[in-house]
Amino acid sequence: MVLTNEEVAFFRSHGYVAKPGFFSDRETRAFQAEIDRLMEEGALRNVATEGDGKTASTTLRNLQLCPMYRHSDLFRALPFQPDVVAAISQLIGDPYILHLDQVFLKPGGDGMGTHWHQDNAYFKISDPLKGTAVWIAVHDATVDNGTMQVVPDSYKTAYEHSRDPYSDHHIRCYPPEEQADTIELKAGGALFFCYGTAHCTGQNRTEKHRAGIAFHFLHADYAPKQLIEDGRDYRPYITGSRATGGVAEYGIRVDGTWESEVEKALEHGHAVA
Repeated sequence: MVLTNEEVAFFRSHGYVAKPGFFSDRETRAFQAEIDRLMEEGALRNVATEGDGKTASTTLRNLQLCPMYRHSDLFRALPFQPDVVAAISQLIGDPYILHLDQVFLKPGGDGMGTHWHQDNAYFKISDPLKGTAVWIAVHDATVDNGTMQVVPDSYKTAYEHSRDPYSDHHIRCYPPEEQADTIELKAGGALFFCYGTAHCTGQNRTEKHRAGIAFHFLHADYAPKQLIEDGRDYRPYITGSRATGGVAEYGIRVDGTWESEVEKALEHGHAVA
């Protein structure tokens, strides 16, 4: 078992669980090399605004890429990584699909956080414990560089959300911040939190950039029809009788390619260095 019974119980009771060292040092170096490559290619865009929800900020940056799979074979393969598959099965059950993948990068000095919100305010599934994100620290995530914060048990309350004026597309809510847990993780650590868990990240006040990659998974029984019908886009079945290892959704088999994609990312990183 990838997660202990106690960790699964904690997730189902409080809506989140942190798992330091979930990925190996080698896998973590591959993440870092891949993020560097995406930055070099200009794949991430600044979603921070001047406070009107439209005008791009000239003083703060919150760099995002969503989805990642079109730009990265490594991140396309990550949902099929065996430990990820096992952990998500433990937390939300089978069958499940990949719902969303994205990266946020906070540059050093002017990296803005993402304000408080619940993912279920976007997704609106009937049981917020049947969808989960896994947020992965690409670099060491600390208080100083704006790591993730979560409010325990907040999945039990659907907070009212409004448009976030400091983002070109996000919404935000106002949970009881004094109850928040701050999750510091070394690079390669993972935080699992269900769709109803209120969470945010802070500003990066250090000189080095910090990135987190996030994958959202959804139990198929709770997915809207357009997410699971034939011919849908990049939301593959990861487990269950309809899982094809990515063939049905991507046209090629992605399951089983994880180790080779890690190696390719590392080779690129060495070449650039």
